[in-house]
Amino acid sequence: MASQTITSGVTPTLTTRSKRQGAWWRFLTRDTFWGSLLFYAVIGFFVINIVALVATVVIDSFAFSWFKTILPTQFVTHWYPDLSQDHDMSQLLLNTFVVALGATGIALLIGFPAAYVLARKEFRLKGLLMAVLMLPMLIPSLVYGIPLATMLIRMGLGGSLIGVILANIVPTTPFVILILTPFIEQVDTALESASRMLGAGRFRTFRRVLLPLVLPGMLTAGILAVVRTIALFELTYLVATTGESQTLVTALYGDATGAGIRAHQLISAMAVVYMLTTMSLVIVALFFVKPTQFVVRLKAK
Repeated sequence: MASQTITSGVTPTLTTRSKRQGAWWRFLTRDTFWGSLLFYAVIGFFVINIVALVATVVIDSFAFSWFKTILPTQFVTHWYPDLSQDHDMSQLLLNTFVVALGATGIALLIGFPAAYVLARKEFRLKGLLMAVLMLPMLIPSLVYGIPLATMLIRMGLGGSLIGVILANIVPTTPFVILILTPFIEQVDTALESASRMLGAGRFRTFRRVLLPLVLPGMLTAGILAVVRTIALFELTYLVATTGESQTLVTALYGDATGAGIRAHQLISAMAVVYMLTTMSLVIVALFFVKPTQFVVRLKAK
């Protein structure tokens, strides 16, 4: 009887507390003044932090010195021209785009057939195959990056752009497959069947029917893969052992680790160049990419 009394006394208390918490949550999240205030406060706090971080780097890249004041006491512009004394900026930009475009192009050639099979075929262990393909995106890059870089260096590809491209293909290909699969699923299979019934072969059906319909998806996957490849650091750093194969991100890391040698304004200037390069590609991607295109439709089973 005592245990029943204790239990019956605790249960209403917990139930009442959970109801109160649920009532507060419903009150804050429904369409009310306080709910809207909470939403805009969270969004505003996030935006202010992002703007403050970016603004700090940009301001520092134009500062003569900046230590104990809210804003620099003197602004200069010579830090950006000074970058050319330590780096060949045109070569860095060229290497960056060669690696990004090369890895993306090869990933599209490999990823499209794989995405087509995953979108069109139903077979045993399909989920397991999909999980294996996504592993390079799920596990840390250094787990497979160190043995991959060791193999490429032993093959004589260390310090070359080809080696850097091959290393970046590993995480880029699953990314392309993940984006292309829902695009291919949205193409009605009846269109391909009708084309073959009218006498068109597989290649002609692919070229005249499937490719035009999937082309927006390939463009989307390509642009986002380029942006992602430019941002990849670990694999590029492990393989790019010389300055001839350096990209913007590896040069920025080298400047940051040599902070005692280079002025911090030079590091901020390099960070701004890298940020502008990446953001310009993101802006281009937003002209072609809609967030709703990445919603994968679940098939009815």
